[in-house]
Amino acid sequence: MKNILVVGGAGYVGGAITDFLEDSHFNVRVYDSILYEESYRKPVDFVYGDIRDPHTLLPQLKWADAVVWLAAIVGDGACQLDPELTVEVNQDAVKWLSEVYDGRIVFLSTCSVYGAQDKELTEESPTHPLSIYAATKLKAESFLTTKNAIAFRLGTLFGVGDLFARIRMDLVVNILTVRAFVDGKIKVFGGDQFRPLLHVKDVARAIGLALNSDTKGIFNLHRQNVRIVDLAYQVRNHFPDCHIEVTDMPFQDTRNYRVSSKKAQEVLGFAPQYTIDDGIEEVKALVTTSRIKDLDHVRYSNQLFLKEHLKRETK
Repeated sequence: MKNILVVGGAGYVGGAITDFLEDSHFNVRVYDSILYEESYRKPVDFVYGDIRDPHTLLPQLKWADAVVWLAAIVGDGACQLDPELTVEVNQDAVKWLSEVYDGRIVFLSTCSVYGAQDKELTEESPTHPLSIYAATKLKAESFLTTKNAIAFRLGTLFGVGDLFARIRMDLVVNILTVRAFVDGKIKVFGGDQFRPLLHVKDVARAIGLALNSDTKGIFNLHRQNVRIVDLAYQVRNHFPDCHIEVTDMPFQDTRNYRVSSKKAQEVLGFAPQYTIDDGIEEVKALVTTSRIKDLDHVRYSNQLFLKEHLKRETK
């Protein structure tokens, strides 16, 4: 049985991944600082620690046959709050990992490394990061090119990952679903911009494929490319009384891109199982049954929570 260390495994993506790996009979251990959580209650082997603390992390790496590296400050807005911290976490920590670890590495990157391009993008397409988030992820990828590593450039995630980790409400499918329920109205700015969308549980399935393969390199991961305005109407199908308000956007959205995941399909056998409608229904089930007390709480937004956290740290 392979020992798998999931670094940053207590979060939104990590919740789905640890469940899938446990069900797939891997020996899983989570390493996390539980920044966004009050506790870690999942019945999985757990080590509390910061990825910038080599004395705590290194013994865990020595235990692991493979590392799934999720730890990062995620999102353009969250990363911009403290660029120096973003570089430390998203970039420098991965450089250190590449220097001290020779086992299998599965790294999560982002499709936003492509910037705004009006064509379907493959792994061979030019990159043009327009945010510190995208720039640090792209740099981190470069540290792994000579390692036994696979990097997944993820589309925009959606849906519910597991029963323990907080859900993110700052992701477009999830937030449109919440606003449709709470406000009875969805506001769309522009709407012609594309997002490549992917259910969080399908990320977990891709990681399982990577851990059972010796394939290296960079792979895009998404289910489908969707225009934001079309997504709004898809959400309205689940809330028939919802009103859609479209406002012209006088500037170019830097997150306007479409990708191809053909390489992952052909090389790894990746086939997404969860639809956008599945994700909408998952979030709808949470909000309509009042299972989340305060939908506007900052903990559900990476940017808002980190902003409050950094304020407390500087007091």
